[in-house]
Amino acid sequence: MNSKSNFSLEPDLLLQIYTTMQRIRTFENRTDELFQKGIVKGTAHSYVGEEAIASGVCAALNEGDYIASYHRGHGHCIAKGADLDRMMAELFGRKDGYCQGLGGSMHIADMDLNILGANGIVGAAMPLSTGAALAAKLRGTNQVAVAFFGDGASNQGIFHESLNLAAVWKLPMIFVCENNQYALTTSYRNTTAVAQVAQRAASYDIPGITIDGNDAVEVHLTVLEALERARAGEGPTLIEAMTYRWGQHSLRTNLQDPRPKKEVDNWLARDPLKQMENRLLSKKIVSKKDIKAISDATNTEVEGAVSFALKSEEPDMTVMLNSVYAPHKDHIEPGSSGNRTLSFVDALNEALHQEMAQDERVFLMGEDVGLTGGLFQVSRGLMDRFGEARVRDTPISEATFVGCGVGAAIAGMRPIVELQIFDFVALTMDMLVNQAAKFRFMLGGKPTVPLVIRGPQGGGIRLAAQHSQSLEAWFTHVPGLVVVAPSTAYDAKGLLVAAIRDDNPVVFLEQKLLYLTQSGPVPEELYAIPLGKADVKREGTDVTIVATLGMVPRALGAAVALEREGISVEVVDPRTLQPLDEETILASVRKTNRLLVVHEAWVKGGFGAELAAMVVDKAFDYLDAPIARLGAPHTPMPYNDRLELEVIPSQDCIVAAVRKLLT
Repeated sequence: MNSKSNFSLEPDLLLQIYTTMQRIRTFENRTDELFQKGIVKGTAHSYVGEEAIASGVCAALNEGDYIASYHRGHGHCIAKGADLDRMMAELFGRKDGYCQGLGGSMHIADMDLNILGANGIVGAAMPLSTGAALAAKLRGTNQVAVAFFGDGASNQGIFHESLNLAAVWKLPMIFVCENNQYALTTSYRNTTAVAQVAQRAASYDIPGITIDGNDAVEVHLTVLEALERARAGEGPTLIEAMTYRWGQHSLRTNLQDPRPKKEVDNWLARDPLKQMENRLLSKKIVSKKDIKAISDATNTEVEGAVSFALKSEEPDMTVMLNSVYAPHKDHIEPGSSGNRTLSFVDALNEALHQEMAQDERVFLMGEDVGLTGGLFQVSRGLMDRFGEARVRDTPISEATFVGCGVGAAIAGMRPIVELQIFDFVALTMDMLVNQAAKFRFMLGGKPTVPLVIRGPQGGGIRLAAQHSQSLEAWFTHVPGLVVVAPSTAYDAKGLLVAAIRDDNPVVFLEQKLLYLTQSGPVPEELYAIPLGKADVKREGTDVTIVATLGMVPRALGAAVALEREGISVEVVDPRTLQPLDEETILASVRKTNRLLVVHEAWVKGGFGAELAAMVVDKAFDYLDAPIARLGAPHTPMPYNDRLELEVIPSQDCIVAAVRKLLT
């Protein structure tokens, strides 16, 4: 353990750190009392015993530096300057809390202080912090991001991915592992192959140091060195601060404490607050009377926070529902597509070129998006024009580079993250579902997450079961996500521009077969199509087909074929699956009185089921026949070409389904 205990700090700084530690201790002890009385509900994770780390770290930071925390995050927030009134109100679930009572103990944040939030998912602070650090690097602001995490998180894949990404890109970051030596109940000695977490830094060629986490001076001096390295452009540092939580994992645990009594007693005797107090007294910086005055002042402050919280109102349904999505921007769609034609791929490429040219906050990252131009050439030429900083080839670590995108969006950038094949989204689901989709909500509807996750999905080119899925139903099910599904080159350009400009996380789906379709008319000027606005691709009177993505061209082909039989088909393309333009679909059904929903995804549990339920709820009396759904059978995508053709609905299948609907 590298000791800096023989060094000292200026008296005023020592007193500042001690006062912060006392405020944390008092706040946490009072929270424990309130939990036992049933006033603080759910759970909370006490920081008692670890106060020296947050206090020593944050005293070294500039006001503009970022921190991201984890479930034991009260101490970090207090040390960075968070308001105790609003923190306590949040623990009470009240409207005046930092998150309007929607986040609770594990999600307190203050974006004005660049506190990116505590987090209920183990290790999530690390990828989010890489994004904040990347945003700082791109803007050249000299800010540093600090990721706090526990020893258990060091066994998560995102720990290794984040260290690697930060090291490769030399991000201005500090990873602070608060090693309190136990997960819920299991010792890290029984779950971690290395003796010390800091040893893992060597694998990524960055400094790693283990320090006494109960010595605030050693913590502070170590962090100062790491900050100097980060601000100089030399990249991240891993600091492992050895410490000990005094209580169990959480206030709610109620499990037998497996920690040996002798071990507990030894650590309690090394109380970090008492150590700092003794240092101040021995150096005659304060007297015992001063210590009591600080204690009394913090008690008064915390009791004031309790009173504030008790007087605060509870949030209502309006607060809750308004916190899910940021308002979508208004766009005026071009009246004409013009005569110029582009392929689907070229339309996407043009949207990226034009939007990156007019907004420096926009950048692209993903596997092989730079030099190669992407697997399907969607990002061709972008690196040549905008440089490696804004068109970034990533390691093959989807969870972390998506998390990096989330963090960069939170920090004010507008990242576009390409998934090389959309099936790989399964590797990113925590970052997409638990972070991007919920971040605004958990923080009370205040921040925005302007992020686009785009890439190719679906079958048709013989890539078999793990490279051919259509997964849109996963994302429409998750509150907080926008889901966009263009079917033409015109829509692809305008909707991608709208997605980039939106203040919500957008899942932008590109069906692979559309990359290969014929070119279509696309205006040369920069334009955006409003999200949540469907398009009637063909008008008709006898039956409505609502088709998505690659099924739209096939539905239009079926409509032409059926016209020869005297059947008039209206084809509606939702274009955006969430938000969904219900009125355009309902108006069509009220006109034709019949509905066929066609998508490439599995019928069972597919988006078509939700759409059908909506029509039954709101237009049942207009239906002259049961709603029909057409999609893939309940089977993974086969490699065999003939079977693949059987699985994906064809034009002939659509024709047959319409005929059946009319009989």
